[in-house]
Amino acid sequence: MTALTERQQEILDYLHMAQRKTGVMPSTREIQHYFGFASQTAAMSHLRALERKGAIQRLPGKARAVVFPELLDRAEIVDIPVYGNIAAGMAQDVEPEREGCVSIDITSLGLARRSETFALKVRGDSMIDAHICDGDTVILEHREPRKNDIVAALIDGETTLKRYVVERGKPYLHAENANYPDLIPARELVIQGVMVALLRKSA
Repeated sequence: MTALTERQQEILDYLHMAQRKTGVMPSTREIQHYFGFASQTAAMSHLRALERKGAIQRLPGKARAVVFPELLDRAEIVDIPVYGNIAAGMAQDVEPEREGCVSIDITSLGLARRSETFALKVRGDSMIDAHICDGDTVILEHREPRKNDIVAALIDGETTLKRYVVERGKPYLHAENANYPDLIPARELVIQGVMVALLRKSA
């Protein structure tokens, strides 16, 4: 890899940090805002320079698909289906419908290639203190939850996104917003997926 300028190294460090934190690469707009560039064009120019110097590699036809060469051999970009909305407020009796997909390197999330994953769009602010906002997209894996996982759950016939809590052997759902009550199942609590990543559109 060719030597990088100080700014290019800062951007490369930011790409590593952002991918570790969210599981996906930041958009050019997010790079622009983070570094205070005047336009997205400046962010794109830096990405092209990093690619020319061999620090990153961009995969054609995939949104945000920037990968690090040292990870390319084990990168596994998959299309994860997005199944409508999930309430991060009060539970809602909504049947999700497929609304496209998102492309993600699942190995960066620490998931096996055969992991069953899906995505849901968040509606509401009951998880705001966990930094999950209205309009975000959450990536979930079909598996058994562990205590304090954030989960998509069916509680007494209604769906919601909350933190999974177990006290004295009894599970319930906890909102990460003091304005919302805990949800204690009267009849059933079915975990539909465990959150493994969060995607946020840049403003």
